[in-house]
Amino acid sequence: MIGIIIYLIVWLIGIMVLSLSHHLWIVPEWYSSNILAFMSVYMGILGGIIYLLRNVYIHRAVRNDWDPQWYVWYYIRPLTSSISGFVSYIFLKAGLLVLDAKQVDVDIMYGYLAFAFIAGYNVDNFMKKIEEIARTLWGINKTGTAQAEDDKHKSEVEKK
Repeated sequence: MIGIIIYLIVWLIGIMVLSLSHHLWIVPEWYSSNILAFMSVYMGILGGIIYLLRNVYIHRAVRNDWDPQWYVWYYIRPLTSSISGFVSYIFLKAGLLVLDAKQVDVDIMYGYLAFAFIAGYNVDNFMKKIEEIARTLWGINKTGTAQAEDDKHKSEVEKK
């Protein structure tokens, strides 16, 4: 468990340095011209790390049911959160999800970052929302895992 906490703290320090890099150093043009995309990735990671640190606390200190079987999840989650942060940026940029269009550019940037944080914090629900959008726009069915979860939930409701 200590290794997981150290791993998450290293991630936190890394994203803090990266998110401040364009203020601290001279960065390449390709980086500075895409800063919102990079910041969305960093906010996704931050959301995921906060979620993981909360889970360490809950499962170790509150419930006392820490299970090493979940280590893989703790190691992979920052990566899936970063991907969710980037995908949230793409969906907002493409107009598939819309923020308040009347606001100025700086406010919209904060909307992107807040959305990326939420996407990284709650990857599962974000992916469900993406699947809903894909189904609505392009008629793409849910993945096998998502469909199995829906079927399980439906059977539990029917039993009651």
